[in-house]
Amino acid sequence: MNVLLTGADGFLGWHTRLRLHALTDHVITSVTRENWSELPALMEHVDSVIHIAGVNRGPDVAEGNVRLADDLVAAVMESDRPLRFVFANSVQHGNGTPYGTGKAEAAARLEAAVERRGGRFVDVRLPNLFGEHGRPSYNSFVATFVRAVIEGIEPTIIDRPVELLHVQGAAQALIDALTATTRRLDPRGAEVTVQGVLDLLREFKASYDTGEFPDLSSDFRIDLFNTYRSALFPAVYPIALTPHTDARGRFVETVRCRGGEGQTSFSTTVPGVTRGEHYHLRKVERFAVIDGRATISLRRMFTDEVIDFFVDGTAPCAIDMPTGWVHNITNTADETLLTQFWSHELFRSDVPDTFPEPVRPAGGSQ
Repeated sequence: MNVLLTGADGFLGWHTRLRLHALTDHVITSVTRENWSELPALMEHVDSVIHIAGVNRGPDVAEGNVRLADDLVAAVMESDRPLRFVFANSVQHGNGTPYGTGKAEAAARLEAAVERRGGRFVDVRLPNLFGEHGRPSYNSFVATFVRAVIEGIEPTIIDRPVELLHVQGAAQALIDALTATTRRLDPRGAEVTVQGVLDLLREFKASYDTGEFPDLSSDFRIDLFNTYRSALFPAVYPIALTPHTDARGRFVETVRCRGGEGQTSFSTTVPGVTRGEHYHLRKVERFAVIDGRATISLRRMFTDEVIDFFVDGTAPCAIDMPTGWVHNITNTADETLLTQFWSHELFRSDVPDTFPEPVRPAGGSQ
């Protein structure tokens, strides 16, 4: 499909674009604030739309969401052809709040326009979202808690049950809606409590501050830990590993994990050769140089800035790869490089969670 994705540079939009890039062959037209005025022209070249752009906070939250919908309505009507239209709605739809009211009105206007042109409208009602690169005090209370835990701030909370869906799960629901036969999807998240989320983040900090990975024995723990560690990157890396030396030689502990699966491997790399050049959607992965010198390079998908870490086996350290970041490792010395790799899960060839992409693509980011 040729898919127009609005809000492509936002929290959910970035994750949806990432998942589309990793798992589909769809051609994506990204719409952001910068090219929003070009919407009618951009609509001419697509057959499907995923509308994520929205206003989440502020005095004009209702009017803002309706205004965005009206712009799309005009573009749909001007296109004069049937479209598959997916709307990233909310479980707050029609609940009487400004946000819920704005979402409900936006859905009604969009659905009417799409059906008037003979298209198909799919309404995806999303619960509370969390995940990597969320903005504190904007996208999710989880992002706010992550910042508070990292900075040692005691947040004020009102404990209550809450349903939380990881943003990659939300992205998959929007992608599924492109081919859904129903008019509405209601993806579900994990049932947790506000206090429980804060307690887990504190547990993660207590483990990770000592160099240990926390218990990663459930999907929710993995998703929340990936959210936590994304906020630490790149400031806390590389992580220094403590060597223990005696007459026999040197011993370095590279990984400790309190629970879940785990797989360790090592590679040798000849001088000048680069390994990696891929990214992951979910995998927790650690690189530790045991012997030799190397440059470990990372780039967040759809951006151009590359972050380089210069590592040396004489001062053992580890870099943990954040999800959605392309990464590689290059032997920069004249001798063979020895690197240990650890992943939180066993490698499964049917779902490898490894997607090829160069760290430094010709012509800039994709």
